[in-house]
Amino acid sequence: MAYCPNCGAQLPDDARFCPTCGHDVHERAGAGAPPPPGGGPPAPPASPDYPARLEIDYPDRPLNRLTTFFRVFTAIPILILLALLSGTSEGYQHTAGSTTATGAAVGGGLVVVPVVLMLLFRRKYPGWWFDWNRELARFSTRVTAYLALLDDRYPSTDEEQSVHLELARPDGERLSRGLPLVKWLLAIPHYVVLFFLYIAAIVVAVVSWFVILFTGRLPEGLFDFQVGVIRWTNRVVAYA
Repeated sequence: MAYCPNCGAQLPDDARFCPTCGHDVHERAGAGAPPPPGGGPPAPPASPDYPARLEIDYPDRPLNRLTTFFRVFTAIPILILLALLSGTSEGYQHTAGSTTATGAAVGGGLVVVPVVLMLLFRRKYPGWWFDWNRELARFSTRVTAYLALLDDRYPSTDEEQSVHLELARPDGERLSRGLPLVKWLLAIPHYVVLFFLYIAAIVVAVVSWFVILFTGRLPEGLFDFQVGVIRWTNRVVAYA
């Protein structure tokens, strides 16, 4: 008898995913272990297991005041590189001061329209398309963190640095054929809320700029707010 390690529900013999919570039962060892003594299901995880997970290391050290002062100018070369990778045509862009999420349908940028067509007609998500989208999202998030003053190290094109973005690899067989056609519509409420959060992010970025210049450090409260906005943005972009 097998049980889901995430919610404790009983699993069919040939199940790969839990029919109750959708958890990948082969993701970690112990999927076949029974629930703990007492008859009840195991306790839920401390935090939701979102397909898009972002953590940024807090810079508990003095930050470079000189590069902070000229951050808008020092970021220009890496922004040009990101724009070339992301594509400037047939794309969408959300900019809020220091918080930016960029994507393009075809050509450069996030591979979106080809994925929709593959899911619609073949119910398949090619692995190398996903790898490209994931690495571009990671690079874009590093640039965003640098602009938001969350790190004073120049964004790397390939190293993780202080930004840890994980995206669950999708199983094309389990993804809906038609849902990708309307996901942009379903995500509109999120975009509305994020619009106002981006306005707040501008204010937080300006306050952070002054605080770092005078104290050399970034308060954890300001840091956590910016990370929260960037994390939510990544989840919405990953969904849509």
